[in-house]
Amino acid sequence: MTNQDNYCVIMGGGIGSRFWPFSRKTLPKQFLDFFGTGRSLLQQTFDRFQKVIPTENIFIVTNAMYADLVKEQLPKVSESQILLEPARRNTAPCIAWASYHIWALNPNANIVVAPSDHLILKEDEFLAAIEKGLEFVSRSEKLLTLGIKPNRPETGYGYIQIDEPAGENFYKVKTFTEKPELELAKVFVESGEFYWNSGLFMWNVNTIIKANEDLLPELASKLAPGKDIYATDKEKAFIEENFPACPNVSIDFGIMEKADNVYVSLGDFGWSDLGTWGSLYDLSERDSEGNVTLKCHSLIYNSKDNMVVLPKGKLAVIDGLEGFLIAESDNVLLICRKDEEHAIRKYVNDAQMQLGDDFI
Repeated sequence: MTNQDNYCVIMGGGIGSRFWPFSRKTLPKQFLDFFGTGRSLLQQTFDRFQKVIPTENIFIVTNAMYADLVKEQLPKVSESQILLEPARRNTAPCIAWASYHIWALNPNANIVVAPSDHLILKEDEFLAAIEKGLEFVSRSEKLLTLGIKPNRPETGYGYIQIDEPAGENFYKVKTFTEKPELELAKVFVESGEFYWNSGLFMWNVNTIIKANEDLLPELASKLAPGKDIYATDKEKAFIEENFPACPNVSIDFGIMEKADNVYVSLGDFGWSDLGTWGSLYDLSERDSEGNVTLKCHSLIYNSKDNMVVLPKGKLAVIDGLEGFLIAESDNVLLICRKDEEHAIRKYVNDAQMQLGDDFI
């Protein structure tokens, strides 16, 4: 039987600008079906956790402008399970609000916090690790993250260095390193001491609230005074007044990198943070020349290592290109070097500054 003290918080409020023009402000990547499965990334995440967490204990934290999208895609979720952020304030405020809300419902709650845009290929192994991790944090005042065994020197992920063991497949965290340069990433992978930081966390609700109040007092001062009104009809007004004043800080920087009670559970679940076009390229089927075509038709000549993503029913004819991204969605066509996708945010900013929000 599923443990009624176990809860899940799915973070689904991002814009996904690195996937522009496929991901747009009004329909960001978590609401899109990338692989033609019939389920968006958000729906797949919900489906996954619903197997080990009671449906009524799963909460979606998202921006207020995506309320209707969440309701449409997750009809099993009641309105009270959708926490609508009135402003974008990064992951620490998002998690703090969800934690206080769940604390008001169940002060013994154990929580798994997950992004809405991850891909998990070995789901059974992943869910077994989640159940084991929730049991681990239920009996100790520890902040737990999930570390993924790296299979390549990836520069787009953060890394966790493990320290002494703390039980079967649990280790104390020694250091965090954010997105290292390639040479350092190679050293990390070769050492065997470093794992990718999945951005997925588990803890008891009291442990994370204490960490917030100890390490992010400015954040706690905005949200903690309302502990007695969470999960009541006063909560919405309280959040609308206080949440926009919260500091814009990530949970990694604000808490995980500073706390002394951080541990990691190690695994290899066929995990991928579907955060960039490059990560999607790596996961997609390629032709003999390394070209990827998604959604559309293509005729490709004298070309290799390209990624072509056009609306369904369109045909792309490509000749003489190597290492390019060709992506079209609605009123935007993007053509750029695939290995320079870091510039996409600049393109988005320039389009908004020069042409307005119609292309964002």
